[in-house]
Amino acid sequence: MQAASRKAEAPLPAPDPDWWRGAVIYQIYPRSYQDSNGDGIGDLKGIIGRLSYIADLGADAIWISPFFKSPMKDFGYDVSDYCDVDPMFGTLADFDALIAEAHRLGLKVMIDEVLSHTADNHPWFQESRSSRNNPKADWYVWADARPDGTPPNNWLSIFGGSAWQWDTRRQQYYLHNFLAEQPDLNFHNAAVQDALLDVTRFWLERGVDGFRLDTINFYFHSQGLENNPALPIEQRNDQTAPAVNPYNYQDHVYDKSRPENLGFLERFRALLDEYPAVAAVGEVGDSQRGLEVVAAYTAGENRVHMCYAFDFLAPEKISAAKVRNVLEDFDKAASDGWSCWAFSNHDVMRHASRWGAGEPDRLAYLKVISALLMSLRGSVCIYQGEELGLGEADLAFEDLQDPYGIRFWPEFKGRDGCRTPMVWDADARNGGFSTAKPWLPVPRAHLAQAVSRQQDDQNSLLEHYRRFLAFRRSHPAFAKGDITFLAGEGDVVAFTRREGNEQIVCAFNLGSRPAAVDLGEGRAAQPLAGHGFADAAEGNTIRLESYGAWFGRFA
Repeated sequence: MQAASRKAEAPLPAPDPDWWRGAVIYQIYPRSYQDSNGDGIGDLKGIIGRLSYIADLGADAIWISPFFKSPMKDFGYDVSDYCDVDPMFGTLADFDALIAEAHRLGLKVMIDEVLSHTADNHPWFQESRSSRNNPKADWYVWADARPDGTPPNNWLSIFGGSAWQWDTRRQQYYLHNFLAEQPDLNFHNAAVQDALLDVTRFWLERGVDGFRLDTINFYFHSQGLENNPALPIEQRNDQTAPAVNPYNYQDHVYDKSRPENLGFLERFRALLDEYPAVAAVGEVGDSQRGLEVVAAYTAGENRVHMCYAFDFLAPEKISAAKVRNVLEDFDKAASDGWSCWAFSNHDVMRHASRWGAGEPDRLAYLKVISALLMSLRGSVCIYQGEELGLGEADLAFEDLQDPYGIRFWPEFKGRDGCRTPMVWDADARNGGFSTAKPWLPVPRAHLAQAVSRQQDDQNSLLEHYRRFLAFRRSHPAFAKGDITFLAGEGDVVAFTRREGNEQIVCAFNLGSRPAAVDLGEGRAAQPLAGHGFADAAEGNTIRLESYGAWFGRFA
């Protein structure tokens, strides 16, 4: 009997090392996803209980924002212990259970690694600040004051003010690109790199399938500590920081995006390649050189697998011209690189409000731009709640938790508006997120968009996401195919996706008026079914209703 049983067991299929290419990654902000213990804060057990929802949606992977031990000055992006779970989120055993359940459901698990800086109560920093000659004295970026006592240069923090904080113990300044409670690690020190690679191995050994690398282009600084030059006013934009932030006044050539980073990324990739099917996506925050940096970081096979810049996360509204320009510019800069596109995440205003607020038919608009996102060449990140069409929450000042918003209020209200709790059940207390008062309020307007109200309603945005993700999965060209843009006028984006013998024609009308796409003489196309948009083609002309999309093959 035992021999027969062993003979019947089929060998497990080899993991696909290329799973990340074209994957749809669902981002979870753990504080706001599901509370399992009634303290008003989401946790790992809450995520476990909702994994089947994500699998049913059709995502390939999840990315979990930080859940490590932290004083929570920046809500987990200030890590005090890289190798443990903060008690508010659970335990390492809970994380192991999450990995097991996700894998059972066919979901990959990516976690958020915050390597550029730590919390100021991290043991490494506590030792580093204790003297100028301790074993970790050079693990952070320290510099003497100028003769007049001012900071060593003009570098600015994204969260406002100087990027330098005076420390009375060492009587030196330390660098912090974000909060003063988030000192920057010194990547010029090989021991720092080694320690961070050990952290990465710790989570790889626990079974994670990949990493989202926070602020990947902030790892290195110029050791010369040169002043950043002023940025001409006509070149300023608000892609990395809000318009009211003077951070936008500088050309950040010395405090980030340094060429030395490539060597560390190659060390990082070599570690990942020791494991059969692990991937990394880097966050690139650079308003002047974003695509250039993404291209450099993803070139070849020995750096990170994919990156994303803020091209579609910035306030500027998406348009047909912008879509084509961004993707064609990326292809020119990184023909062998790979990007990961997103319209929303935990750091920016939700795109349902950022772009959709003024549209005559907001639901139809959100459907067409989501279909566009999921049809572009690259991988895709979906931020929790965007599949419900959640808009930015308008919170009172007294409800704010984000230090960024508190600093720049009221012109910039921070990131709390996109971090409010997920709404599961319109009729349950706090939308089914928690039985206790949530850490951020649940907007009353969100309750009408809860999962309970949208599931099984074929006209809802949630069912549109489910339908379109199934459609995408049934056509491999969407995941890994090439992209070639077709002529389009006005608000129309049109292109083909080709993989092997499959070529799909895709057309999207981002506007509120009917439009058409002329495929050219003798290039008629036949429609594909299953995506949920109306089919309308006559010969070589595709007719698109307002906010319509069309998918087909050349006849």
